[in-house]
Amino acid sequence: MTPRMTLTYTTALILDTLGRGRRYGFEIMDLTGLPSGTVYPALRRLEAFGHVVSHWEDEAQATRDGRPARRYYTLSGEGEAVLATARRRYPGLGRWDAAYGGEAAPA
Repeated sequence: MTPRMTLTYTTALILDTLGRGRRYGFEIMDLTGLPSGTVYPALRRLEAFGHVVSHWEDEAQATRDGRPARRYYTLSGEGEAVLATARRRYPGLGRWDAAYGGEAAPA
């Protein structure tokens, strides 16, 4: 039997943020207020469970932009299904994003 990841509110919040198009760690931290010690381990766990896939941006592009390369994260198909479960389990999910000019979570 494959182990399952616990769907905490923090995990749901990170999945929801990714589902709204936020793609890298600092962006997730800025929008959610979660610290790096929470976001990055959660992203690694999400990737290990197959809910998220990641890739590093081109180093040359980052250098042109005058910053370190970013690791971008996207939801996998399985991650989309987990996000749908999270939105049912935590109906308030997404209200935080609407307060920052984003769209409310679908019902």
